[in-house]
Amino acid sequence: MTFHIITLFPNAFKSYLGESILKRAIEDKKIAVKFYNPRDFTKDKWRRIDRAPYGGGPGMVIQAEPVMKAIQKAKGKIQNLNSKVKIVWLSPSGEQFTNVIGKQYAKKFSDLIIVCGRYEGIDARVKKAFKMEELSVGPFVLTGGELAAEIIVDVVARQIKGVLGNEKSREEERVASSDVYTRPEVFEWKGKKYRVPKILLTGHQAKIDVWRNKKERSRGGDRSKHRSFLEECLA
Repeated sequence: MTFHIITLFPNAFKSYLGESILKRAIEDKKIAVKFYNPRDFTKDKWRRIDRAPYGGGPGMVIQAEPVMKAIQKAKGKIQNLNSKVKIVWLSPSGEQFTNVIGKQYAKKFSDLIIVCGRYEGIDARVKKAFKMEELSVGPFVLTGGELAAEIIVDVVARQIKGVLGNEKSREEERVASSDVYTRPEVFEWKGKKYRVPKILLTGHQAKIDVWRNKKERSRGGDRSKHRSFLEECLA
């Protein structure tokens, strides 16, 4: 899969994509990440892309035309006529991005174009010119879409065969717990001993899976309460 990122700040991705699993996936050509800066498609020597919003209000709005040209450039880089392309518009008001959506993208599409907003946002006419899906990574507002784009790249890339050395590493496809332990079995900290739960030392995988499921169900209840409270606050 190739990720095409429309962003004013491509350097914001260097650290995350240059480490660990995603770095290896790029080097092994399991995924590719390309960047398109709307400033490269402006008409003035200052490469200005923002203007005051119609109707008044604070902040500046990114102009439509440079973003549209950047998207068109990304589409032009996709030479395979059989490619299946999805364009994603990142917005706090978009549909909640989930692991399920990430799996669908990895399965259905060869190219993902992700449009990152900044400032007060991008002129909404871009959404009228291209068929795209509006997504949010959570019930909060970020300074820009770059961090959200990194999240989407990470989630989708993990679903692509060969990106993870062991596909069983995907927690969503095995019995897993958010609490994990490793050696030593016992250690002491400030006079108190901390031990690994005995069930994990038995080697009885079925019983361990039951224990993990039970633990995660109890945690899930707490998360559901937190979600309900958060949704109520945001309503």
